[in-house]
Amino acid sequence: MPNILDAYQRVAGLSKLYDAMLTNAGLLGRLALKIFWGLDSAAYEKFLAQSFAGVPCDFNGRLLEVPVGTGVLSLPRYQKLGAEIFCVDLSDKMLDAAKARARQLNLRGVQFIRGDAASLPFADEFFDLVLSINGFHVFPDKAAAWSDTRRVLRNGGIFCGCMYVKGVNRRTDFFVEKFCDRQGFFSPPHETLTTLQARLNELYRRVEVTHVESFAGFVCRK
Repeated sequence: MPNILDAYQRVAGLSKLYDAMLTNAGLLGRLALKIFWGLDSAAYEKFLAQSFAGVPCDFNGRLLEVPVGTGVLSLPRYQKLGAEIFCVDLSDKMLDAAKARARQLNLRGVQFIRGDAASLPFADEFFDLVLSINGFHVFPDKAAAWSDTRRVLRNGGIFCGCMYVKGVNRRTDFFVEKFCDRQGFFSPPHETLTTLQARLNELYRRVEVTHVESFAGFVCRK
């Protein structure tokens, strides 16, 4: 855990470049998405669509996002929701960036909490929807994270988001293995599309898995 947290804090220190890549903005951001992740502009739009496919446009329940990161993708979307939103992240620096973005957006009704996806500080079945954008390939204790995100979701609730999966794009897999894993930015072992589908089928009664290059999207019903 210390190695993962240190790496994640280093990512937060590069938040401008991190956000540029996540939003397909600027020359470096677009090049990184294309070269390392195989996402051109059209594929990037599909990636965004599948990442938030499980969040209804009129959602007004209780939502957990874990991890929130800098909030660059999700916080602007929350402006359109009448929801009670809790954003959790293990990194203080990521949370600080997300809080600053929320203030810029004049976004109210959002709580920011430092916490671990493997041991969430919420009661059982507390949320109507749990969203995880690019989290599960980072979490070091994946089994506990799968279990605890399910625990805090009510029966009938939605679990959705996206994550890296191996076995789709050789260039991406090489980049992840030789750089992301070694630097501690990601935490192996990594799911494939097949193992992800099987794992989610064990946890949820209805599961839909899609993918855009090496990013899998999932929408599950508990």
